[in-house]
Amino acid sequence: MSSSTPASNSTAWTANVVSAPVASPSPWRRTWLRFKSQRLGYWSLVIFVALFALSLIGEVLCNDKPLVVRYDGHYYFPILKVYPETQFGGDFPAKTNYLDPYIRSRIESNGNFAIYPPNHNYYDTIDYFAVRPFPAPPSSSNWLGTDQFGRDVLSRLLYGFRVSVLMALALTVSGVFFGVLTGALQGFYGGRTDLIGQRLIEIWSSMPDLYLLIIFASIFEPTLWLLFILLSMFGWLVLSDYVRAEFLRNRSLDYVKAARTMGLSNWQIIWRHVLPNSLTPVITFLPFRMSAAILSLTSLDFLGLGVPPPTPSLGELMQEGKNNLDAWWISISAFSALVVTLLLLTFMGDALRNALDTRNRGSAFGGAK
Repeated sequence: MSSSTPASNSTAWTANVVSAPVASPSPWRRTWLRFKSQRLGYWSLVIFVALFALSLIGEVLCNDKPLVVRYDGHYYFPILKVYPETQFGGDFPAKTNYLDPYIRSRIESNGNFAIYPPNHNYYDTIDYFAVRPFPAPPSSSNWLGTDQFGRDVLSRLLYGFRVSVLMALALTVSGVFFGVLTGALQGFYGGRTDLIGQRLIEIWSSMPDLYLLIIFASIFEPTLWLLFILLSMFGWLVLSDYVRAEFLRNRSLDYVKAARTMGLSNWQIIWRHVLPNSLTPVITFLPFRMSAAILSLTSLDFLGLGVPPPTPSLGELMQEGKNNLDAWWISISAFSALVVTLLLLTFMGDALRNALDTRNRGSAFGGAK
């Protein structure tokens, strides 16, 4: 009668462990790990998302209306609803100015109270009770000073950053949609479709977009929707060339021929097979497209062709800094915000490009090579 020894049991257990399959991470998880190993790009993403999240709750951070008011035993929420000043002991049935010293004294008397945001200024709030002429330098009530109209610079930076990023995201989505659509059709079908498409794109790209913007701005009143439409007309051209090149390369590979043999239609082959394998330039393009969109919007606002006042804008702040060179706080604040935003997007784009680089496939769990 034979019995297994402890050494043989240990050897068998070790062999079972060694022979057990080890689950490898998915391709997208490997890409994320490579991106995360790019410390500069990863922390740029974290900081950018945090700043964007703060801008989305700007009404809670920078507002001339209290968040909550308790007056005569009742609770009011001015941030959500407009109340007349007669509601708080005022004389006129007009919209309440909660920065008025008389209204504030009424709200904060006899056990009443109000909870204000950290910054008591909205992006269009004018300080009518200021003791210094405009533009005023930084103070306890205006942390980054005021512009030439008496509006708080910090509030306009926060809301201007939100407008710029939201516009950049919308332009990026539209540019990706039209760029992928045109590039995929040209690259997949080739031949006469590619030839005609390329000639039309060359004609369209040769049109002076700045002159068109000036013409339309002189005919129509500039709005965010008009700027979005005009900028979207030219934002897809660069991406279209990259997608076209990827589709031209992938359409002749064996997996496309196998899909045709199995009876799949052209749209099924494009959507299921060719497009997923052509997304590398699209994803890498996103941060740089956002940077270009923010620069375009800032440039138009600086030239006076952008969003109408009093819409907050980084370009409009830079124009005010140019017109008021002695008010150094305006120029420094607007320039710093623009530079930091573009740097964060550039670092994110570089890290994303390195993470998607096929030469780094072997460094999924370490630093990018």
